[in-house]
Amino acid sequence: MKIESEAWGKTTDGEQVTRYRLTNSHRHSVGLTDWGATLLDVNVPDRDGKLANVNLSFDSLDGYLGSHPHFGGTIGRFANRIARGHFEIDGQAYDLAINNGPNHLHGGTVSYDHRMWKAETFEADTAAGVRFTLVDPDGFEGYPGTVTVVTEYSWNDANELTIRFTATTDATTHVNLTNHSYWNLGGAGSGSAMDHVATIHADQFLDVDATLIPTGKLNDVTGTPLDFRKPTALGERLDQLPATNGYDHCYVVRGPAGTLRAAAKVLDPDSGRVLEIETTQPGMQLYTANHLPGNESSAGAGGHEAFCLETQHYPDAPNKPSFPSTLLKPGEKLEQTTVHRFSVE
Repeated sequence: MKIESEAWGKTTDGEQVTRYRLTNSHRHSVGLTDWGATLLDVNVPDRDGKLANVNLSFDSLDGYLGSHPHFGGTIGRFANRIARGHFEIDGQAYDLAINNGPNHLHGGTVSYDHRMWKAETFEADTAAGVRFTLVDPDGFEGYPGTVTVVTEYSWNDANELTIRFTATTDATTHVNLTNHSYWNLGGAGSGSAMDHVATIHADQFLDVDATLIPTGKLNDVTGTPLDFRKPTALGERLDQLPATNGYDHCYVVRGPAGTLRAAAKVLDPDSGRVLEIETTQPGMQLYTANHLPGNESSAGAGGHEAFCLETQHYPDAPNKPSFPSTLLKPGEKLEQTTVHRFSVE
């Protein structure tokens, strides 16, 4: 395993940004940066051994400094939506930024992917990685408590990219973390990803209202366009989802939350590349990049030219007592792991 780093420009505040590269013995590699604890390129082979980057990314830091679709970033303090940007803890009301219709999305106006993190590299027996740390102060974006978050990426010879999140707090708060990578197994920039064939290990998905806030009900996937229990092309039933122009739905990952278990498998029939995902998280958001604009803010990528599988807790969990809790208290430690395994068929 090889770890490399290089200066990669500066933020608008003049802070030095570093880009890291983890390369295994097969010369397959991933790129990372301390700006946003962000996953950059992921270079893996097709069935003929040809390497390509399968994660939508920008060529330079500039693309990540401005507004963008959260390419590869660590999302927090709360990934996904909170209804009306409001929740209560022990009778105390907290109001957050409203940045997605009437709701709060991905931590507000300044998500974790637009913050500088401290980085340290590490080597294990079979892997190498980078550990990013952020201290999120009390009151930032309206959230209570100072939270210390660690996002750890590791890469090994089996082409497994493992993302581990940990967090602690000095006051009771809500925390929900995810990685927001946009995958195209044919290679970034190769066009639509809707011919990719997906299997999702979930029997239920969250029922939502018109603003994509969960109602609290869990729907059975049977007989719906959200049934991916058998391998199905991502684009096969897009026309059945006109309200969202594609998938933007949270699944209940089968099996007990907190244990590492299979969540999804996606195959690109043309290249033979396969992505398998395992997670300890209770849910996973499938998003088919419905609103990528196809301009410089999305590295030229347009709608449906990628897909996201964001492992996470359920949206609006702070307001849904029946959902797995996102409450984090002093003395507790949040720990979540997601593995992305790349192979070929």
